[in-house]
Amino acid sequence: MLRNIDNFYLQKDEPVKSCLLFLREYILNYDRNITEAWKYRMPFFCYKGKMFCYLWVHKKNGLPYIGIVEGKRIDHPDLIIEDRARMKIMLLDPTADLPMETISTILQIAIGFYN
Repeated sequence: MLRNIDNFYLQKDEPVKSCLLFLREYILNYDRNITEAWKYRMPFFCYKGKMFCYLWVHKKNGLPYIGIVEGKRIDHPDLIIEDRARMKIMLLDPTADLPMETISTILQIAIGFYN
C-alpha cells in the first residue's frame, strides 16, 4: 500500500507530476540533514527535524511551487508572499527547464536560518 506522501505525487497529471518528483529527489539529496514528512496533508521537508520547505500546486494557476517556511526572512525576486504571513513560494513552470541555480541559492539561504 502506498503512503499518503507517495499518492500525492502519483495523483498529479504530467508535466506537474514529473516536476514535483524531480524536486522531491533534488531537495532530499540537497543536504543530508533534510528529511521528508507528511504534514498538513502535504509533502514537507524538514531540516534537522524542523519544518523547512514543502511542495504544492497553486490553486489558481496550476503551477507547482516550492514553499519556503522562513520565506518572509528572504529577500529574493523569485519568491512571492501572496496572502501568507510567514512563508513565500517560488512558482515553477513544469514545461520549461527548472532554474536550478536559483532553487539552490534559495535553499542555501533558507538552511542558514536553521544553523
